[in-house]
Amino acid sequence: MKKHSARVAPLSACNSPVLTLTKVEGEERPRDSPGPAEAQAPAGTEAGGRSSRHCWRCSRAQLKKIFWGVAVVLCVCASWAGATQLAKLTFRKFDAPFTLTWFATNWNFLFFPLYYTGHICKSAEKQSVKQRYRECCRFFGDNGLTLKVFFTKAAPFGVLWTLTNYLYLHAIKKINTTDVSVLFCCNKAFVFLLSWIVLRDRFMGVRIVAAILAIAGIVMMTYADGFHSHSVIGIALVVGSASMSALYKVLFKLLLGSAKFGEAALFLSILGVFNILFITCIPVILYFTKVEYWSSFDDIPWGNLCGFSVLLLTFNIVLNFGIAVTYPTLMSLGIVLSVPVNAVVDHYTSKIVFNSVRVIAIIIIGLGFLLLLLPEEWDVWLIKLLTRLKVRKKEEAAEGGADLGLGLQSKSRRARPSFAR
Repeated sequence: MKKHSARVAPLSACNSPVLTLTKVEGEERPRDSPGPAEAQAPAGTEAGGRSSRHCWRCSRAQLKKIFWGVAVVLCVCASWAGATQLAKLTFRKFDAPFTLTWFATNWNFLFFPLYYTGHICKSAEKQSVKQRYRECCRFFGDNGLTLKVFFTKAAPFGVLWTLTNYLYLHAIKKINTTDVSVLFCCNKAFVFLLSWIVLRDRFMGVRIVAAILAIAGIVMMTYADGFHSHSVIGIALVVGSASMSALYKVLFKLLLGSAKFGEAALFLSILGVFNILFITCIPVILYFTKVEYWSSFDDIPWGNLCGFSVLLLTFNIVLNFGIAVTYPTLMSLGIVLSVPVNAVVDHYTSKIVFNSVRVIAIIIIGLGFLLLLLPEEWDVWLIKLLTRLKVRKKEEAAEGGADLGLGLQSKSRRARPSFAR
Protein backbone atom coordinates (compact mmCIF):
# COMPACT_ATOMS: atom_id res chain seq x y z
CA MET A 1 0.00 0.00 0.00
CA LYS A 2 2.86 2.30 0.76
CA LYS A 3 4.40 1.58 -2.57
CA HIS A 4 1.19 2.29 -4.40
CA SER A 5 0.64 5.63 -2.68
CA ALA A 6 4.27 6.58 -3.33
CA ARG A 7 3.67 6.16 -7.05
CA VAL A 8 0.62 8.42 -6.99
CA ALA A 9 2.31 11.20 -5.05
CA PRO A 10 4.51 12.58 -7.88
CA LEU A 11 1.45 13.28 -10.04
CA SER A 12 -0.27 15.30 -7.32
CA ALA A 13 2.96 17.10 -6.58
CA CYS A 14 3.23 17.94 -10.27
CA ASN A 15 -0.24 19.48 -10.30
CA SER A 16 -0.01 21.62 -7.19
CA PRO A 17 2.96 23.92 -8.04
CA VAL A 18 1.53 24.76 -11.46
CA LEU A 19 -1.66 26.14 -9.92
CA THR A 20 0.23 28.02 -7.24
CA LEU A 21 2.67 29.64 -9.66
CA THR A 22 -0.10 30.75 -11.97
CA LYS A 23 -1.93 32.41 -9.11
CA VAL A 24 1.18 34.21 -7.82
CA GLU A 25 2.11 35.51 -11.23
CA GLY A 26 -1.37 36.92 -11.68
CA GLU A 27 -1.17 38.81 -8.38
CA GLU A 28 2.37 40.18 -8.74
CA ARG A 29 1.94 42.21 -11.93
CA PRO A 30 1.95 45.93 -10.92
CA ARG A 31 2.46 47.28 -14.44
CA ASP A 32 -0.22 47.73 -17.04
CA SER A 33 -1.35 44.70 -18.86
CA PRO A 34 0.44 44.28 -22.16
CA GLY A 35 -1.21 44.15 -25.54
CA PRO A 36 -2.95 41.08 -26.82
CA ALA A 37 -0.06 39.86 -28.95
CA GLU A 38 2.46 40.47 -26.19
CA ALA A 39 0.38 38.79 -23.51
CA GLN A 40 -0.72 35.73 -25.43
CA ALA A 41 2.66 34.57 -26.65
CA PRO A 42 4.46 34.15 -23.30
CA ALA A 43 1.35 32.82 -21.59
CA GLY A 44 0.73 30.31 -24.34
CA THR A 45 4.35 29.26 -24.39
CA GLU A 46 4.49 28.85 -20.63
CA ALA A 47 1.16 27.07 -20.41
CA GLY A 48 2.11 24.86 -23.31
CA GLY A 49 5.42 24.02 -21.68
CA ARG A 50 3.74 23.22 -18.39
CA SER A 51 0.96 21.16 -19.96
CA SER A 52 3.40 19.23 -22.16
CA ARG A 53 5.66 18.62 -19.17
CA HIS A 54 2.66 17.50 -17.11
CA CYS A 55 1.38 15.24 -19.91
CA TRP A 56 4.86 13.79 -20.32
CA ARG A 57 5.00 12.95 -16.63
CA CYS A 58 1.52 11.41 -16.70
CA SER A 59 2.26 9.36 -19.80
CA ARG A 60 5.55 8.26 -18.28
CA ALA A 61 3.74 7.05 -15.15
CA GLN A 62 1.16 5.23 -17.26
CA LEU A 63 3.86 3.62 -19.39
CA LYS A 64 5.64 2.52 -16.23
CA LYS A 65 2.43 0.99 -14.91
CA ILE A 66 1.82 -0.81 -18.21
CA PHE A 67 5.43 -2.07 -18.21
CA TRP A 68 4.95 -3.47 -14.71
CA GLY A 69 1.63 -4.92 -15.90
CA VAL A 70 3.35 -6.86 -18.67
CA ALA A 71 5.93 -8.15 -16.18
CA VAL A 72 3.18 -9.19 -13.75
CA VAL A 73 1.20 -10.92 -16.52
CA LEU A 74 4.26 -12.90 -17.56
CA CYS A 75 5.01 -13.80 -13.94
CA VAL A 76 1.43 -14.95 -13.28
CA CYS A 77 1.36 -16.96 -16.50
CA ALA A 78 4.76 -18.58 -15.93
CA SER A 79 4.18 -19.43 -12.25
CA TRP A 80 0.67 -20.85 -12.77
CA ALA A 81 1.55 -22.87 -15.88
CA GLY A 82 4.84 -23.99 -14.31
CA ALA A 83 3.13 -25.12 -11.10
CA THR A 84 0.54 -27.07 -13.10
CA GLN A 85 3.13 -28.83 -15.25
CA LEU A 86 5.40 -29.55 -12.29
CA ALA A 87 2.49 -31.08 -10.37
CA LYS A 88 1.77 -33.35 -13.34
CA LEU A 89 5.44 -34.36 -13.39
CA THR A 90 5.48 -34.93 -9.62
CA PHE A 91 2.59 -37.41 -9.74
CA ARG A 92 4.63 -39.76 -11.92
CA LYS A 93 6.85 -40.50 -8.92
CA PHE A 94 4.76 -39.29 -5.97
CA ASP A 95 1.05 -40.13 -6.25
CA ALA A 96 -0.15 -38.11 -3.26
CA PRO A 97 -2.21 -35.02 -4.23
CA PHE A 98 -3.45 -34.24 -0.72
CA THR A 99 0.04 -34.49 0.77
CA LEU A 100 1.31 -32.18 -1.98
CA THR A 101 -1.51 -29.74 -1.18
CA TRP A 102 -0.66 -29.82 2.53
CA PHE A 103 3.06 -29.35 1.86
CA ALA A 104 2.52 -26.38 -0.47
CA THR A 105 -0.03 -24.70 1.83
CA ASN A 106 2.47 -24.75 4.70
CA TRP A 107 4.53 -22.24 2.72
CA ASN A 108 1.76 -19.67 3.20
CA PHE A 109 3.35 -18.98 6.55
CA LEU A 110 6.00 -16.95 4.67
CA PHE A 111 3.52 -14.31 3.46
CA PHE A 112 3.69 -12.02 6.49
CA PRO A 113 7.51 -12.30 6.97
CA LEU A 114 8.00 -11.42 3.28
CA TYR A 115 5.59 -8.51 3.58
CA TYR A 116 7.35 -7.21 6.70
CA THR A 117 10.70 -7.43 4.91
CA GLY A 118 9.29 -5.26 2.13
CA HIS A 119 7.86 -2.88 4.73
CA ILE A 120 11.28 -2.45 6.33
CA CYS A 121 12.96 -1.85 2.97
CA LYS A 122 10.43 0.59 1.47
CA SER A 123 8.48 2.29 4.25
CA ALA A 124 9.67 5.62 5.67
CA GLU A 125 8.02 4.94 9.06
CA LYS A 126 9.49 1.61 10.11
CA GLN A 127 7.59 -0.35 12.76
CA SER A 128 8.58 -3.34 14.81
CA VAL A 129 7.13 -6.76 14.02
CA LYS A 130 4.85 -6.56 17.06
CA GLN A 131 3.54 -3.10 16.13
CA ARG A 132 2.92 -4.10 12.53
CA TYR A 133 1.23 -7.31 13.63
CA ARG A 134 -1.12 -5.47 16.00
CA GLU A 135 -2.01 -2.94 13.34
CA CYS A 136 -2.81 -5.67 10.81
CA CYS A 137 -4.85 -7.57 13.42
CA ARG A 138 -7.39 -4.72 13.45
CA PHE A 139 -8.68 -6.28 10.26
CA PHE A 140 -10.37 -8.96 12.39
CA GLY A 141 -12.08 -6.47 14.72
CA ASP A 142 -11.40 -4.33 17.76
CA ASN A 143 -10.24 -7.31 19.82
CA GLY A 144 -7.78 -8.46 17.17
CA LEU A 145 -7.09 -12.11 16.44
CA THR A 146 -8.73 -14.02 19.26
CA LEU A 147 -9.33 -17.77 19.45
CA LYS A 148 -12.99 -17.27 18.54
CA VAL A 149 -12.09 -15.16 15.52
CA PHE A 150 -9.52 -17.75 14.45
CA PHE A 151 -12.09 -20.55 14.32
CA THR A 152 -14.99 -18.49 12.92
CA LYS A 153 -13.23 -16.25 10.38
CA ALA A 154 -9.98 -18.04 9.49
CA ALA A 155 -10.63 -21.78 9.80
CA PRO A 156 -13.45 -21.94 7.17
CA PHE A 157 -11.19 -20.23 4.63
CA GLY A 158 -8.40 -22.65 5.47
CA VAL A 159 -10.72 -25.55 4.62
CA LEU A 160 -11.83 -23.90 1.37
CA TRP A 161 -8.21 -23.17 0.43
CA THR A 162 -7.25 -26.82 0.97
CA LEU A 163 -10.25 -28.13 -0.97
CA THR A 164 -9.57 -25.78 -3.90
CA ASN A 165 -5.96 -26.89 -4.29
CA TYR A 166 -6.62 -30.57 -3.60
CA LEU A 167 -9.42 -30.86 -6.18
CA TYR A 168 -7.28 -29.03 -8.73
CA LEU A 169 -4.29 -31.30 -8.16
CA HIS A 170 -6.44 -34.43 -8.10
CA ALA A 171 -7.93 -33.41 -11.46
CA ILE A 172 -4.44 -33.17 -12.96
CA LYS A 173 -4.08 -36.91 -12.32
CA LYS A 174 -7.24 -37.63 -14.34
CA ILE A 175 -7.05 -35.31 -17.36
CA ASN A 176 -4.46 -33.23 -19.20
CA THR A 177 -3.24 -29.90 -17.89
CA THR A 178 -4.75 -27.91 -20.78
CA ASP A 179 -8.29 -28.96 -19.88
CA VAL A 180 -7.62 -28.40 -16.18
CA SER A 181 -6.27 -24.86 -16.67
CA VAL A 182 -9.02 -23.75 -19.06
CA LEU A 183 -11.83 -25.21 -16.93
CA PHE A 184 -10.47 -23.51 -13.83
CA CYS A 185 -10.98 -20.17 -15.63
CA CYS A 186 -14.71 -20.74 -15.08
CA ASN A 187 -14.25 -19.74 -11.44
CA LYS A 188 -14.64 -16.08 -12.45
CA ALA A 189 -18.11 -16.84 -13.84
CA PHE A 190 -18.99 -18.65 -10.61
CA VAL A 191 -17.79 -15.63 -8.62
CA PHE A 192 -20.16 -13.39 -10.57
CA LEU A 193 -23.14 -15.71 -10.09
CA LEU A 194 -22.50 -16.08 -6.35
CA SER A 195 -21.92 -12.34 -5.93
CA TRP A 196 -25.15 -11.60 -7.76
CA ILE A 197 -27.11 -14.03 -5.56
CA VAL A 198 -25.40 -13.61 -2.17
CA LEU A 199 -23.93 -10.10 -2.25
CA ARG A 200 -26.69 -8.57 -4.41
CA ASP A 201 -24.14 -7.15 -6.83
CA ARG A 202 -25.23 -5.20 -9.87
CA PHE A 203 -26.86 -7.26 -12.60
CA MET A 204 -24.95 -7.16 -15.89
CA GLY A 205 -26.27 -8.84 -19.00
CA VAL A 206 -22.82 -9.29 -20.51
CA ARG A 207 -21.68 -11.23 -17.45
CA ILE A 208 -24.72 -13.49 -17.64
CA VAL A 209 -23.70 -14.20 -21.23
CA ALA A 210 -20.16 -14.93 -20.00
CA ALA A 211 -21.50 -17.37 -17.38
CA ILE A 212 -23.57 -19.13 -20.06
CA LEU A 213 -20.48 -19.39 -22.26
CA ALA A 214 -18.51 -20.89 -19.37
CA ILE A 215 -21.19 -23.55 -18.73
CA ALA A 216 -21.41 -24.31 -22.47
CA GLY A 217 -17.62 -24.68 -22.57
CA ILE A 218 -17.71 -27.17 -19.68
CA VAL A 219 -20.31 -29.29 -21.51
CA MET A 220 -18.35 -29.18 -24.77
CA MET A 221 -15.12 -30.06 -22.97
CA THR A 222 -16.87 -33.11 -21.50
CA TYR A 223 -18.15 -34.06 -24.95
CA ALA A 224 -14.67 -33.71 -26.51
CA ASP A 225 -13.52 -37.02 -24.99
CA GLY A 226 -16.81 -38.82 -25.53
CA PHE A 227 -18.18 -38.71 -21.95
CA HIS A 228 -15.72 -41.31 -20.68
CA SER A 229 -15.85 -41.84 -16.92
CA HIS A 230 -12.17 -40.98 -16.54
CA SER A 231 -12.51 -37.55 -18.16
CA VAL A 232 -15.92 -36.83 -16.60
CA ILE A 233 -14.48 -37.36 -13.11
CA GLY A 234 -11.51 -35.09 -13.90
CA ILE A 235 -13.77 -32.34 -15.28
CA ALA A 236 -16.04 -32.62 -12.23
CA LEU A 237 -13.01 -32.23 -9.96
CA VAL A 238 -11.86 -29.07 -11.76
CA VAL A 239 -15.36 -27.57 -11.69
CA GLY A 240 -15.49 -28.37 -7.97
CA SER A 241 -12.14 -26.64 -7.47
CA ALA A 242 -13.36 -23.56 -9.37
CA SER A 243 -16.53 -23.55 -7.27
CA MET A 244 -14.55 -23.71 -4.01
CA SER A 245 -12.36 -20.86 -5.22
CA ALA A 246 -15.43 -18.75 -6.05
CA LEU A 247 -17.00 -19.54 -2.69
CA TYR A 248 -13.77 -18.53 -0.94
CA LYS A 249 -13.72 -15.13 -2.68
CA VAL A 250 -17.41 -14.36 -2.13
CA LEU A 251 -17.37 -15.39 1.54
CA PHE A 252 -14.24 -13.35 2.11
CA LYS A 253 -15.97 -10.26 0.74
CA LEU A 254 -19.14 -11.03 2.73
CA LEU A 255 -17.52 -11.73 6.11
CA LEU A 256 -14.29 -9.74 6.02
CA GLY A 257 -14.71 -7.15 3.26
CA SER A 258 -11.56 -5.81 1.63
CA ALA A 259 -8.06 -6.08 3.08
CA LYS A 260 -4.93 -3.96 2.80
CA PHE A 261 -1.64 -5.53 1.81
CA GLY A 262 -0.43 -6.15 5.36
CA GLU A 263 -3.82 -7.51 6.43
CA ALA A 264 -3.94 -9.85 3.43
CA ALA A 265 -0.41 -11.08 4.14
CA LEU A 266 -1.28 -11.76 7.78
CA PHE A 267 -4.48 -13.56 6.80
CA LEU A 268 -2.67 -15.86 4.37
CA SER A 269 0.00 -16.60 6.97
CA ILE A 270 -2.77 -17.53 9.40
CA LEU A 271 -4.10 -19.98 6.82
CA GLY A 272 -0.65 -21.56 6.77
CA VAL A 273 -0.68 -21.85 10.57
CA PHE A 274 -4.15 -23.41 10.46
CA ASN A 275 -2.90 -25.92 7.88
CA ILE A 276 0.06 -26.92 10.07
CA LEU A 277 -2.02 -27.26 13.24
CA PHE A 278 -5.21 -28.91 12.01
CA ILE A 279 -4.66 -30.39 8.54
CA THR A 280 -1.41 -32.25 9.29
CA CYS A 281 -3.30 -35.22 10.71
CA ILE A 282 -5.00 -35.95 7.37
CA PRO A 283 -1.83 -36.77 5.35
CA VAL A 284 -0.69 -38.94 8.27
CA ILE A 285 -3.98 -40.87 8.21
CA LEU A 286 -3.79 -41.23 4.42
CA TYR A 287 -0.25 -42.57 4.73
CA PHE A 288 -1.02 -45.26 7.32
CA THR A 289 -4.20 -46.30 5.52
CA LYS A 290 -2.07 -46.54 2.34
CA VAL A 291 -4.38 -44.25 0.38
CA GLU A 292 -1.38 -42.01 -0.27
CA TYR A 293 1.60 -44.20 0.46
CA TRP A 294 5.30 -44.06 -0.36
CA SER A 295 7.86 -46.67 0.57
CA SER A 296 10.55 -44.37 1.99
CA PHE A 297 11.25 -40.68 2.34
CA ASP A 298 14.22 -41.07 -0.02
CA ASP A 299 11.78 -41.85 -2.84
CA ILE A 300 10.00 -38.52 -2.43
CA PRO A 301 11.00 -36.06 -5.19
CA TRP A 302 11.78 -33.16 -2.85
CA GLY A 303 12.96 -30.99 -5.71
CA ASN A 304 9.59 -31.23 -7.45
CA LEU A 305 7.69 -30.66 -4.20
CA CYS A 306 9.71 -27.58 -3.27
CA GLY A 307 9.62 -26.27 -6.84
CA PHE A 308 5.83 -26.61 -6.99
CA SER A 309 5.48 -24.89 -3.61
CA VAL A 310 7.72 -21.99 -4.64
CA LEU A 311 5.84 -21.49 -7.92
CA LEU A 312 2.47 -21.61 -6.15
CA LEU A 313 3.70 -19.17 -3.50
CA THR A 314 5.00 -16.83 -6.23
CA PHE A 315 1.66 -17.03 -8.06
CA ASN A 316 -0.30 -16.10 -4.92
CA ILE A 317 2.10 -13.29 -3.98
CA VAL A 318 1.89 -11.69 -7.43
CA LEU A 319 -1.87 -12.17 -7.65
CA ASN A 320 -2.52 -10.64 -4.21
CA PHE A 321 0.04 -7.82 -4.23
CA GLY A 322 0.54 -7.08 -7.93
CA ILE A 323 -2.22 -4.46 -7.74
CA ALA A 324 0.35 -2.18 -6.09
CA VAL A 325 2.19 -1.72 -9.40
CA THR A 326 -0.36 -2.37 -12.15
CA TYR A 327 -4.02 -2.81 -13.07
CA PRO A 328 -6.03 -5.80 -11.72
CA THR A 329 -7.34 -6.65 -15.21
CA LEU A 330 -3.82 -7.23 -16.51
CA MET A 331 -3.12 -9.69 -13.70
CA SER A 332 -6.19 -11.73 -14.60
CA LEU A 333 -4.97 -12.04 -18.18
CA GLY A 334 -2.01 -14.08 -16.94
CA ILE A 335 -4.34 -16.93 -15.93
CA VAL A 336 -5.88 -17.03 -19.43
CA LEU A 337 -2.47 -16.92 -21.10
CA SER A 338 -1.40 -19.99 -19.13
CA VAL A 339 -3.88 -22.05 -21.18
CA PRO A 340 -1.96 -21.83 -24.52
CA VAL A 341 1.29 -22.42 -22.62
CA ASN A 342 -0.08 -25.64 -21.15
CA ALA A 343 -1.50 -26.58 -24.56
CA VAL A 344 1.92 -26.27 -26.20
CA VAL A 345 3.57 -28.34 -23.46
CA ASP A 346 0.83 -31.00 -23.64
CA HIS A 347 1.16 -31.17 -27.42
CA TYR A 348 4.80 -32.25 -27.12
CA THR A 349 4.67 -34.28 -23.91
CA SER A 350 1.29 -36.09 -23.92
CA LYS A 351 -1.23 -37.67 -26.27
CA ILE A 352 -3.78 -34.87 -26.17
CA VAL A 353 -5.97 -34.58 -29.27
CA PHE A 354 -6.97 -31.01 -30.16
CA ASN A 355 -10.14 -31.82 -32.07
CA SER A 356 -12.58 -29.15 -33.20
CA VAL A 357 -14.86 -29.60 -30.16
CA ARG A 358 -12.00 -29.13 -27.68
CA VAL A 359 -10.68 -26.05 -29.51
CA ILE A 360 -14.16 -24.45 -29.65
CA ALA A 361 -14.67 -25.18 -25.94
CA ILE A 362 -11.34 -23.52 -25.08
CA ILE A 363 -12.24 -20.47 -27.19
CA ILE A 364 -15.71 -20.19 -25.64
CA ILE A 365 -14.43 -20.38 -22.07
CA GLY A 366 -11.64 -17.89 -22.85
CA LEU A 367 -14.15 -15.49 -24.44
CA GLY A 368 -16.40 -15.77 -21.39
CA PHE A 369 -13.44 -15.02 -19.11
CA LEU A 370 -12.53 -11.92 -21.14
CA LEU A 371 -16.14 -10.68 -21.04
CA LEU A 372 -16.05 -10.93 -17.26
CA LEU A 373 -13.05 -8.58 -17.23
CA LEU A 374 -15.15 -5.74 -18.66
CA PRO A 375 -15.70 -2.96 -16.09
CA GLU A 376 -19.17 -2.27 -14.73
CA GLU A 377 -19.47 1.01 -16.64
CA TRP A 378 -18.34 -0.46 -19.97
CA ASP A 379 -21.72 0.26 -21.61
CA VAL A 380 -21.57 3.93 -20.57
CA TRP A 381 -18.06 4.24 -21.98
CA LEU A 382 -19.17 2.55 -25.22
CA ILE A 383 -22.11 4.93 -25.61
CA LYS A 384 -19.85 7.94 -25.00
CA LEU A 385 -17.35 6.63 -27.56
CA LEU A 386 -20.05 6.09 -30.18
CA THR A 387 -21.50 9.54 -29.46
CA ARG A 388 -18.09 11.18 -29.91
CA LEU A 389 -17.58 9.33 -33.20
CA LYS A 390 -20.99 10.49 -34.47
CA VAL A 391 -20.28 14.08 -33.46
CA ARG A 392 -16.87 13.95 -35.14
CA LYS A 393 -18.39 12.58 -38.35
CA LYS A 394 -21.02 15.36 -38.36
CA GLU A 395 -18.33 17.99 -37.84
CA GLU A 396 -16.22 16.55 -40.64
CA ALA A 397 -19.26 16.41 -42.92
CA ALA A 398 -20.14 20.04 -42.05
CA GLU A 399 -16.57 21.15 -42.70
CA GLY A 400 -16.55 19.26 -46.00
CA GLY A 401 -19.84 20.90 -47.00
CA ALA A 402 -18.53 24.34 -46.08
CA ASP A 403 -15.36 23.75 -48.11
CA LEU A 404 -17.47 22.57 -51.04
CA GLY A 405 -19.68 25.67 -50.80
CA LEU A 406 -16.65 27.95 -50.75
CA GLY A 407 -15.23 26.15 -53.75
CA LEU A 408 -18.43 26.54 -55.76
CA GLN A 409 -18.70 30.19 -54.74
CA SER A 410 -15.14 30.88 -55.90
CA LYS A 411 -15.82 29.13 -59.19
CA SER A 412 -18.97 31.21 -59.76
CA ARG A 413 -17.04 34.38 -59.06
CA ARG A 414 -14.43 33.43 -61.62
CA ALA A 415 -17.15 32.73 -64.18
CA ARG A 416 -18.80 36.20 -63.74
CA PRO A 417 -17.59 39.14 -65.93
CA SER A 418 -15.77 41.82 -64.04
CA PHE A 419 -17.50 45.22 -63.96
CA ALA A 420 -14.14 46.87 -63.47
CA ARG A 421 -13.28 46.10 -67.04
